[in-house]
Amino acid sequence: MTSIGTQRSSGEGLREPSSATLADAAVLVVDDEPGMRSFLKRSLEKRCAVVELAASAEEAEALRTRCYFDLMVVDNRLPGRSGLEWVTELRERDVRTDVILITAYAELDTAIAALRVGVADFILKPFRVEQILGSIERCLERRRLARENFVLRRETAEVGLDGIVGVSRAMRDVVDTVRHVAPTVSTVLIEGETGTGKELVARALHRSSARDGAFVPVNCGSISPELFESELFGHLKGAFTGAHSTREGLFSYAQGGTLFLDEIGEMPLAMQSKLLRALEEKAIRPVGSDRYIPVEVRVVAATNHELSKDVAAGRFREDLFYRLNVMVIAIPPLRDRTEDIPALTDHLLSDLSAELGIDSISLTHDEVVSLSRYRWPGNVRELRNVIERALLLGRFPEEYFGDGLVVEMRGEPDVARSGTSLDWSLAEMEKFHIQRVVEASNGNKSHAARRLGVSRKTLERKLKAWTLQT
Repeated sequence: MTSIGTQRSSGEGLREPSSATLADAAVLVVDDEPGMRSFLKRSLEKRCAVVELAASAEEAEALRTRCYFDLMVVDNRLPGRSGLEWVTELRERDVRTDVILITAYAELDTAIAALRVGVADFILKPFRVEQILGSIERCLERRRLARENFVLRRETAEVGLDGIVGVSRAMRDVVDTVRHVAPTVSTVLIEGETGTGKELVARALHRSSARDGAFVPVNCGSISPELFESELFGHLKGAFTGAHSTREGLFSYAQGGTLFLDEIGEMPLAMQSKLLRALEEKAIRPVGSDRYIPVEVRVVAATNHELSKDVAAGRFREDLFYRLNVMVIAIPPLRDRTEDIPALTDHLLSDLSAELGIDSISLTHDEVVSLSRYRWPGNVRELRNVIERALLLGRFPEEYFGDGLVVEMRGEPDVARSGTSLDWSLAEMEKFHIQRVVEASNGNKSHAARRLGVSRKTLERKLKAWTLQT
């Protein structure tokens, strides 16, 4: 297996390449015959940007999860899993990288099965260089056309979802949920760490709802407890010391629209009961008033921690929790969807360079890989700040590049303390990492498999093989 050279990114389902030409393509060749691997490498490396080699499905999977490939050339007869079995498993996990299947056996059943799982082309050995090059070019052209169609559909059908950038399964699920829930009047609870883009999703919900009123954001953690009721419901002149005039509250400003209560867990307990009453009765009573005012407001709340734990600890009202918990949208942290980093970086570079009025900058494949390895504790907000700083400096900060610095910034132990060795093989590192993930998941194999991005069947097969070896 060759070493990783210039690659585009890590993770499954990453962004499409900016160009579909053969010269820009990154190709993964999977074949257990050294002669065939050598032949394809010689034939492709002069014409393609990146060519990587693997002798088995396991080696290919390790490469694929670390690097982006435009397409894969896969031999059907591989040690262990066949090429078709591996591709079938990828399709079950919604990995859609184009595959050209090569085989020395003209079996009709194999060809039919390959077409059913979406293999782009089926080539019999022996073949000429022109055949494989032609097949690759056709795949790239189809992908380019599919990408253009996707962009056109998005421009015409996804109005209101602009700003939500992501190609990962998790973010596609978020977008699908927003589309489905937006036209309703139900309350929505958005969960996610600080900086993941909760307000962005809330705004997308509002824009997609066709509501006539305004989107009014409120940070519950920034309002003093004494002023909370007045801020939300308004007050009459003289209602309390300092109330020199009558003032409408944020509910009134959001009439016919959406009130976004960010960090809802920071709301004082006394105010929670009043909010619950407003939601139940669809009416508010300004401070100092003796009458209720009807309001038609959709409430979207957000939190950066689990409200259910706050309920158990007595910090949050259980009845309000269930009133808000009608529909939950969970936004994963950026470290769990690193496949979105290339697209997010491109989007932020474009937006911020236009906003700042300065020229954009570009990144190499290696730099994108380095950004994908960093854990981003501040999530998308931190990425945005780094990109803005990079645009002002004309280059990306060096501390985000280079394996040693990236590992240090991730807070991970160094090699000596981790119990691993630089002399370990890839298979040994894989075993060590998988066992750590299973332990961290308290032995829950389904949860561990999801974290690893593999099927439970694959995980169990590996664990069983290692058990038999001991």
